[in-house]
Amino acid sequence: MGLAVIAIDFGTSNSTVGLTSPQGPRLIPLEQGNLTIPSAIFFNLEDDKVQFGREAIAAYTNHYDGRLLRSLKSVLGSSLIDESTEIGHERISLKDIIGKFLAHLKALAQQAAGKELEDVVIGRPVCFVDDDARLDQLAQQQLESIAKACGFKQVHFQYEPIAAALDYESSVSREEMALIADIGGGTSDFSVVRVSPQARRRSDRRSDILANTGVHVGGTDFDKWLSLGQVMPHLGYKTHYRKRGELELPSSPYFDLATWHRISLLYGKKTASELKEMHLLAGQPDLVHRLLRVVRERSGHQLASDVESAKIALSSAADVRISLPYVDEHLVVPVNSRDFEQRVAALTEKIGQCIRDCVRSAGISVEQIDTLFLTGGTSSLNFVRDACASAVPQARLVEGDKFASVGLGLAIEAGVLRARS
Repeated sequence: MGLAVIAIDFGTSNSTVGLTSPQGPRLIPLEQGNLTIPSAIFFNLEDDKVQFGREAIAAYTNHYDGRLLRSLKSVLGSSLIDESTEIGHERISLKDIIGKFLAHLKALAQQAAGKELEDVVIGRPVCFVDDDARLDQLAQQQLESIAKACGFKQVHFQYEPIAAALDYESSVSREEMALIADIGGGTSDFSVVRVSPQARRRSDRRSDILANTGVHVGGTDFDKWLSLGQVMPHLGYKTHYRKRGELELPSSPYFDLATWHRISLLYGKKTASELKEMHLLAGQPDLVHRLLRVVRERSGHQLASDVESAKIALSSAADVRISLPYVDEHLVVPVNSRDFEQRVAALTEKIGQCIRDCVRSAGISVEQIDTLFLTGGTSSLNFVRDACASAVPQARLVEGDKFASVGLGLAIEAGVLRARS
């Protein structure tokens, strides 16, 4: 019998952990019976402990003194990976913070398995970094190094859409040409895969994978542009200096505040000084005062979470109101689905184009795609789903488990690796 292999879907927004068993691959409960855990970590300075997932978000929301970090996967392959953030009286690198999160997932898996786990298969996007093969490879090397620092001796990687294809294939009754679309929090990844009941018994599937493509567009990008377009103007974004009316205030603090993995960078002393000066020179200081309050009270992640909730609500409503009393007592920001979709139209087009590129790379026509299999949390957005479907209009649409398909597929892959060892 081969050694046990853990499967980790380390997602931008949520993560899952899978194991193999005599009954087949399975995801393990990670907190409060949930099979998913938000990719969040909170350094609780009041209770002097590190918290993860929903517990981390709850501690932050309940205003415990500390530091919340989310969407850490997005820093892989960028210069931010070596940056550090101030936590209490020390600075901790983002690389080490990712390590703490992965080590927590490893500990949960070992508790479920009842033994030490030294081999892992980790899902990865087709492209950590767009249009830069060197940085993309660097991102994988960084993640591998972090995993080994957590105690893993063997680290294997599998493309996330391939993992989703393995999960989908477990349910098919005939051979199909499937376009697998994994639209997650940080990336959109696609594969053209030949699936069949017979093929799932083979260990070598390279001949069935016709093409892979990916683009660094995901749910956090839609969050950012909804925030910048319809929320940040209420905090002074795009307003002007008082004595230089034609010159806008610096935009970088607003971009950082609207970008999940950059929010913590605002909480240093240097930024506080810069924002105070900006407030003094602003033509609309009352709006910039709101920005200062968010940064001073470290409620940036709460703001990002409220924007994310509004984005999700816009899938079923034309208009949504975001109540932000922690920014300003009476501040309620209306957001409109049509305005939002127009603002992110270029991002949506990138997703559609990436699908068309994937089919072209596979050397087949769009008419030959039998099934479009959708997974990933961002696939729940109506306009994203429509963009995917319009790229392969004749394909049958199948929606997988938005948060579990990749993890289950990685667990299937882990079973294959276990059998080989």
